[in-house]
Amino acid sequence: MPQPASPENLRAVLFDSGGVLMRPIGGRWNPRADFEQTVLTHAPSLTAEQFATAIAAGDHFFATSSSTPDYNEYHRVILHSLGVDPTPALLADLRREVPPAVLLETYPDVEETLEELSRRGVRMAVVSDAWPDLPSLHAGLGIERYFEAYAISAVLGCNKPDPRMYHHASSALDLAPAECLFVDDDPELVAAAIRLGYAGRVMSRDSAVTNVPSITSLTELLDFF
Repeated sequence: MPQPASPENLRAVLFDSGGVLMRPIGGRWNPRADFEQTVLTHAPSLTAEQFATAIAAGDHFFATSSSTPDYNEYHRVILHSLGVDPTPALLADLRREVPPAVLLETYPDVEETLEELSRRGVRMAVVSDAWPDLPSLHAGLGIERYFEAYAISAVLGCNKPDPRMYHHASSALDLAPAECLFVDDDPELVAAAIRLGYAGRVMSRDSAVTNVPSITSLTELLDFF
């Protein structure tokens, strides 16, 4: 049985990314905000209703995948539902590089908290169900420099709450689970981390969480260090 985490033993924070550190401008994670505009340049007769149905098919594909799927596979599912040929040119256009700040933003409490945690010598890593370019997105938002390690589902081939996700991050820091505080906006994933011996807090900016320990601002993490 893992030893329970104790606040006095904590040396690191393991962060989820989406919903904790950053959010999409416009409110939708996938597909990214410029998806419709990009597809319409290749198939201009598509309607909003067709896009809604196709994006729902993509959501189902994403939800039933054992780990974060390849970008192109995900886009092919949506394009197939739209009746659009997933040509190499279109797939490349959907993945063209744009500045992260065009599509994403950090929460107001993120950078000041990361900076203060770093100043206090707190180790930090990211544990996220995401695509492999997450570190680049964080770099574009100015926060990648705070993290020593990333556990990314599309790289590891599994999603949280698979123990490998949590353990990859803590092992990369050469720390025991009981020395790490895991923060996620999903209570079930925090509960899973606690069962594995990590300390855990749910990031709940908008609504109260009663069954798992929670915080309403990242600045509350400073109380642990």
